[in-house]
Amino acid sequence: MLASYDANGFYDELFGGPGNPALHTDPIRSRLGDLDFSDLKRRARDAERELYNLGITFLVYSEARAVDRILPFDVIPRIISAAEWARLEAGVQQRVKALNLFLHDIYHDQKILKDGIVPADLVLGNHNFRPQMIGLDVPFGTYIHIMGVDLVRDDAGTFRVLEDNGRVPSGVSYVVENRHMMMRAFPDLMSDIGIRPVDNYGVKLLEAMCEIAPADATDPHVALLSPGPYNSAYFEHIFLAREMGVPLVEGRDLVVQNDRVYMRTTNGLERVDALYRRVGDDFLDPLAFNPDSCLGVPGIFEAYRKGNVALANAIGTGVADDKAVYAYVPRMIRYYLGEEAIIPNVETHICREPEALKYTLDNLDRLVVKPVGEAGGYGITIGPMASKAELEDCRAKLLADPANYISQPMVALSVCPTLVDGGIEPRHVDLRPFAITARDTWVLPGGLSRVALKKGTLIVNSSQGGGSKDTWVLESDGPAVAALDDGPATVPTPVRAQNQTQGPGTGQAMAQPQVTGETAA
Repeated sequence: MLASYDANGFYDELFGGPGNPALHTDPIRSRLGDLDFSDLKRRARDAERELYNLGITFLVYSEARAVDRILPFDVIPRIISAAEWARLEAGVQQRVKALNLFLHDIYHDQKILKDGIVPADLVLGNHNFRPQMIGLDVPFGTYIHIMGVDLVRDDAGTFRVLEDNGRVPSGVSYVVENRHMMMRAFPDLMSDIGIRPVDNYGVKLLEAMCEIAPADATDPHVALLSPGPYNSAYFEHIFLAREMGVPLVEGRDLVVQNDRVYMRTTNGLERVDALYRRVGDDFLDPLAFNPDSCLGVPGIFEAYRKGNVALANAIGTGVADDKAVYAYVPRMIRYYLGEEAIIPNVETHICREPEALKYTLDNLDRLVVKPVGEAGGYGITIGPMASKAELEDCRAKLLADPANYISQPMVALSVCPTLVDGGIEPRHVDLRPFAITARDTWVLPGGLSRVALKKGTLIVNSSQGGGSKDTWVLESDGPAVAALDDGPATVPTPVRAQNQTQGPGTGQAMAQPQVTGETAA
């Protein structure tokens, strides 16, 4: 079935690249090659029908007549070696640690701003910066309890960070459900391979929520706060509440009395000690933020400020996943940890800076231009694929509001074999690992592999027609792979500075974003 497959020169997740073969996928390639194409398509149709029947859907806001649709699921998995995952896991943990130190700093002493490592106006003028959080301590100094890091692999086989999602990252439910689907539909493909499990995410999330609960809560009561059924990720809210074994509530189900949060139940009020919130800052508390919000809980911020309820993620984390602030994360890692970034950024140009704006305008047809405040793939101009009219429109927007944009070179995203009507063809993929942090950070093995199902497109977002794949992290790579030296598919190991005093270090300043509420998958 794979005999005529051609990756068209891109790094391939199943086959590898020139001089860098993916030996760890040999057993899976062999089994896939032995499958009958008609049987594969039949099982794929059955899997898609089951996803719909199970209600594994999302809502697309931009389509006025759309209600729910399933996230398209491709049955050919993406495979990550044990050695490669160890490096990615360490890189995500390093990034989460640096971003939490950054958030604690900007809401306390602001040393990184005073030392000029990150421009002060970029942070203090950011619409996600919450002055109400200044001086407020959070348990373990952890602001980002749940984080999704968007990774891409370039044509050399190197993973790079494309974007940080530190507010309300979505998509983890598809990771778990995709695995369940593959176990039901393709047990013959998975047996005896040795794949790390993903079904303990809910347990890990509940443990973290209990860990950050107020000290006087000996048996913490946890709930998940949702905006309600019209939110695009409502299925995920239901899924996570079920996986944690906690109530799913909306703002109207909660009340604040004496600066403590309670849930209305048939037996009266029940105290809530920790909330995993899927409601953005602006809508969380009409007394503290947007007074017109009907989604939040009046008075919850005061209860939070006094330490009577824990919120995940913390208020004000949006500064850390801004597309422009993203460019400075490698500098943050050097500044706070004395290390080099394990997973490098994609080169990024901040158009608010005159030199970066000039470079972007001069090379518009070769760059990808992104608005810093958007998510879900909206507002992006891919220069090499844009028409002359689209480039001119982008140029006008850049000149009118340069601070709203960043630009990046077009990364030749890796591809993965994908089932289409006519056979198996390459489609571009990215990867969103999910990290849970309380006192320590745990990373879900693998993450959400999003796939651009439209031929030739690089945009993998579900809101733009993308789908997903099951991501298999191998427990062991076998002796043949273990004996190989690290190739270009790996990323640099951290270099701990000899001088552990905090300082700016050197490096290229580059750039990233988001919207209030859910981060679009």
